[in-house]
This record gives sequence, C-alpha cells and structure tokens, in this order.
Amino acid sequence: MYQSIFTSMNRKKIFFQGIKDVLPLNIPVVLFGIFYAVLCIELGFSSYFAIGTSLIIFAGGSQLIFITLLTAGAVPWVIFGSVIMNNSRNILYGAVFSKYIEKKNSLWKFILSFFLTDQCFAVSNEYLKKNYKNKFSHYHMLGSGLTVWTIWQLSNLIGIWLGGIVSDQLSLNFFVAITFLALIAKDLGKLDHFLVILMSAICSLIFYNLPLKAYVIVSAIAGIILAYVINKKFKKEILFY
Repeated sequence: MYQSIFTSMNRKKIFFQGIKDVLPLNIPVVLFGIFYAVLCIELGFSSYFAIGTSLIIFAGGSQLIFITLLTAGAVPWVIFGSVIMNNSRNILYGAVFSKYIEKKNSLWKFILSFFLTDQCFAVSNEYLKKNYKNKFSHYHMLGSGLTVWTIWQLSNLIGIWLGGIVSDQLSLNFFVAITFLALIAKDLGKLDHFLVILMSAICSLIFYNLPLKAYVIVSAIAGIILAYVINKKFKKEILFY
C-alpha cells in the first residue's frame, strides 16, 4: 500500500515538474496559437476546421503551411510533402528520446510522440539526461507535452473569438510571410543554417512558376541536399559569431 502511494506521488511530482519547466516557453505558443486561429477565420475556414487541425496535427508551423497551400490551391501531395518535411526535425527528436522510452509499450510511445514539440524537447531532454535511471522519468515528457498541447488549444479558442472581430477590420494575409520569418529567425545566426535558408529561398524564386505549386517541394529538397553536403564536408558548426 505504502509502495503504491509513494509510486503515485513520484509520478505526480515528475509530471508537475514537466509542467513547471515548460511553462516559461509558452509565450510564443500563445501568440502563434491566437494568430493561427485568426488567420483560419480570415481565410474563410470554419472554427471547427481551426480546432480540428489543432487537435489532430498539433504543429503550428505545419498547420500554417497546410492552410496556406490549401488556400493557394496546391495539390494534396504537395501539401502532404511540405507538412512532412516541416516536421522532419521530429525524427531527430524521436531518435534522441528513443533510448529513454525504448522499454515502454506502444501506447506510451504513441502518446509521447504525439505531444513531442520543440518546447517539450528543450526541457524534457535536459531532465531525462539527469534522471534517466528513474523509471518514471517519462512522466516529465507527458507533463511538458500535455501542457503545450492544452495551451495551444486554448490559444486557438481565443483566436477564433478574436477572428470574428479582427477579420472584419484587418487583412492578415501578409502576416503569413512575417510568421515564417519569425519561425526561421533563430537560425539566421548560424552560417550553415543561413546558407540552407538562402538556398531554399532562391530556389523558390527560380521555380515559382512550376505547376501544382511544386516549387515548395523543389526548394525544400534543395535545402536538404545543401544541409547534407555542409554536414558531410564541415564537421564543426560554422557561426557568424
């Protein structure tokens, strides 16, 4: 009995530690969540669509790509490929976390993978490095991931409410480009990252007139190839500063 109580307390402690650790990183989540929902309403999508994509996809950048390409009339394979490529970093996140949850069952792996975000990775990776021997350490991932998911959904609800007000007074289409710049701004300080972004941008301009909006895929592939070449040729990360 006492062992059961202690186990339950240990799980809760680790779970709430995950919540505590990730909360400071959620200001951008709130702002982006509100913006996404407002943009959905402004582009003519229903509130159910905004909520549904957030519940199922749960990836701000990918959701933005999804609605932007959908509005532009891109074919399904271009939309699907773009969303997958944007989320490709999660493969690396999953590879890092796999050693910590390899003994967990499939349900646990699915749940933790679904809730894995940049914020969750940032805080839970540090925690798991120090506490990997604790068999309940994965509750930290659950706490941080569930927190980000909940805040994202609540932010969307606020955005839906604001959408009915803002969309009648202000066009938000130009915010799409600004948001993408905000997403990549943190990577511009590293020369190798900057070169990859520049390559993708140049290819987007060159191949913009390709049918079916295929320039999105072409520019993404070009960036990936350049990133691979840089990584193979230069072992040390090159920085502007």
